[in-house]
Amino acid sequence: MTPIRFEGKNAEFFSTLRSRINEYFEENNISPTGNWKLYWKTIILGLGLSTNYLAIFLVPEGSAWVYLLYSTLGLWFAGIGFNVMHDGAHGSYSKHQWVNKLMAKSLNLLGGNAFLWAEKHNVVHHSFTNIEGVDDDIDLWPILRVNTSKKKYWFHKYQHIYGLPLYTIAYLAWVFFQDFKKYFSGKVIDRPFKTAFTWKDHLTFWISKIAYLMIFLFAPAYVFGFKIAFIGFFLTGIITGICITVVFQLAHVVEDIHFVTDKADAENAQTTLDAIRVQDDWATHQINTTSNFSTKSKFLTWALGGLNFQVEHHLFPKISHIHYPKLNEIVKRTCHDFNVKYNEIPNFFEAIRSHLLHLKHIGQLA
Repeated sequence: MTPIRFEGKNAEFFSTLRSRINEYFEENNISPTGNWKLYWKTIILGLGLSTNYLAIFLVPEGSAWVYLLYSTLGLWFAGIGFNVMHDGAHGSYSKHQWVNKLMAKSLNLLGGNAFLWAEKHNVVHHSFTNIEGVDDDIDLWPILRVNTSKKKYWFHKYQHIYGLPLYTIAYLAWVFFQDFKKYFSGKVIDRPFKTAFTWKDHLTFWISKIAYLMIFLFAPAYVFGFKIAFIGFFLTGIITGICITVVFQLAHVVEDIHFVTDKADAENAQTTLDAIRVQDDWATHQINTTSNFSTKSKFLTWALGGLNFQVEHHLFPKISHIHYPKLNEIVKRTCHDFNVKYNEIPNFFEAIRSHLLHLKHIGQLA
């Protein structure tokens, strides 16, 4: 396991930024965790998922509407992941830790595993964003080549064409392959779990995986038959996968975003025998490797759990997403004051375009 060292000397930037953020909450006498807006959203999403699931069993036999309902079920999966699970996993949903843990474990119901997510996302991705060979969330090679440190294959020149369709299987691959790989290896790529896996965690892993299959595959199969249930189950996974993967890719795999690679002559890092040395400080590194998109869209901000404000999320993951629009103003102003480049793409479709252009560019470079 190669150590990571952030060697930048811009400590005043993040110190000033944190001070301004703290002042905002103190002056307005509000908590940085969630409030009634988030709790109402949780109720809406929970009722939406439950109603959608029950409606599947009320569709007349042989009706194609069942497939539409399975597809919309994937939207509820993604919505709960973005808004409820994500805040809970970061401890920003509530000031009460038991509530945060409960919300984080909503992922277990949807096929994932809250413990593994925390190790992969909170511990590794947020600490070492876009560092090749460390950040599991960008570990897409050899299927996709997202930076020039990885070997290029002939099919990479087409990755901007097959990339988006490929994302449809991302969620099912996560649930049925990547989780098990981490579970049996005890690692995220080459980094051992920060927290020990207890017998309760083992039990939760297996029970939740079985419960997920029982609820969303075997129970419908008992009513409709396995063929319809399996196709529907696959449709739910496809919609969930495209939603969550696209949102992540637009935050970290677009034009003008930095990657720390294992090349000795890389722009912002160099590999030595003892460590990967990142020239930026941690906060500047987060900004250089992350991009916002569509921050003016109230609908996307609501639906995506503020994940279109990825810069603010990466700098302050323990602050609930309902505060990100206000934090956005403070972060932008502070970046301007310290001459730190702030990455933001105006709208969703421009962000999609930027992602595909990045894939095309990297796919063609030697």
